[in-house]
Amino acid sequence: MGSIFKPKTPALPPVQPLPEPPSTELSEAEQAKLDAEFAAKERRRKGRKSTIKTSPLIAMKEADVEKKTLLGS
Repeated sequence: MGSIFKPKTPALPPVQPLPEPPSTELSEAEQAKLDAEFAAKERRRKGRKSTIKTSPLIAMKEADVEKKTLLGS
């Protein structure tokens, strides 16, 4: 009964080959531009690090969690 109520599915079209990827080679001017942008980003990143005044070398003390507060009395 299945073939009466369900028509046959058409054949799938053949698969087309993928196009060739673009070349990844950069000209000297493009490479110089990318290097300059990377250096600028590195300079900005180093500038922000100098504003952080904490260090992992500082001994961390435990918080006073046993001390009663007015809210928990």
